[in-house]
Amino acid sequence: MAEPLKAQYGPEVPERIAAMLARAEPAFASRAFVASALRGYEALELLPRARHIARAMHAHLPADFGRALALVLRSLGPPADGVTGQGMAPFVYLPHVYWVAEHGIDHFDASVAAMHAITQRMSFEFGIRPFLDRYPEPMLEVLRRWAEDPSPLVRRLVSEGTRPRLPWAPRLRVFGRDPRPVLALLERLRDDPDESVRRSVANHLNDLGREDPARLVALCTDWARDAPPQRLRLVRHALRSLVKAGDPHALTVLGYGRRAEVRLRDARIEPARPTVGGTVAIAFELESTGTRRQRVLVDLRVIDARAPGRPRALGAGAAEASDEGRVRVFKLTAATLAPGEVLTLRKRLSLRPMSTRTHHPGRHAVEALVNGVPIPVGRFELVAGSPQTGA
Repeated sequence: MAEPLKAQYGPEVPERIAAMLARAEPAFASRAFVASALRGYEALELLPRARHIARAMHAHLPADFGRALALVLRSLGPPADGVTGQGMAPFVYLPHVYWVAEHGIDHFDASVAAMHAITQRMSFEFGIRPFLDRYPEPMLEVLRRWAEDPSPLVRRLVSEGTRPRLPWAPRLRVFGRDPRPVLALLERLRDDPDESVRRSVANHLNDLGREDPARLVALCTDWARDAPPQRLRLVRHALRSLVKAGDPHALTVLGYGRRAEVRLRDARIEPARPTVGGTVAIAFELESTGTRRQRVLVDLRVIDARAPGRPRALGAGAAEASDEGRVRVFKLTAATLAPGEVLTLRKRLSLRPMSTRTHHPGRHAVEALVNGVPIPVGRFELVAGSPQTGA
């Protein structure tokens, strides 16, 4: 079992924050702050730990928010160089995000300045949402400015902070009925020079597709027209959930709207009875049976027939069960096949339990999704004990 994230967020986090605050203000009560932050800390998960530290910060910082914020901002380390490759290091600033979100809500201008500073160390995406709810128009004006900010971390917050379904955060409903103001911001960022910003835009649009697939398809159709390669990559990533579900309109946007003329052959799944914690290797060939060259987009779909949730038939409608953890879709390849050409595909799947996924023993069906159309590949029986051979 993978180590829980909270194990990487231990007592050293409040101790480090105390040292930062003490460097900025030697009179800061570091020992009392750490003792308060660690009281009941062990029983908490990652995000509750950060909120718990934020409460301890509030208890030991000056009562006046302006004075407290000045101290917090003086204590910050240098801005990060970028989004990727930092691991858990930025999370030392997550309590700062929660502290400003709760205690700065009545201090708009000061809190906006704090967001701009903190998000260059730790994304302020969790903390900006209460301000969007209370001050939608003023925050939109701020975000319009930030969309042109020199820092890619600030520009990324424009997209990430307004995502309707941001992971680990409550749903953002303020723009639910009319997302056009936010989509105008995303249009400013769609060709951003920083890949992490463009990736955030794609993730934001993927969220939109869960709420309004038709709007997402229409927008991506427009964005894909005469688009540079990097924007086309953004569009593909934005449409990924609809593509995995076999949505014909999304597939058409990407050029895979035609039903592929192919025949599956030489399918192999080994072992037939893999164990939880092991791996399973899946291989098959696709032979083009068409009379002209054709574009194919191939994914692999694995359907757990016995996982918790309402029973559903395996096959074309199985993608509906994905929200219940019963379906996993893996990207394989995109290719152009000549008549008679054979495409060989292989995928090795890890069956190791993870903090985000439980593997249930039982029958698993495997399908190839070719331009969104499922083709049965075979099945395997996941077992909890020792592997066995045979079908």
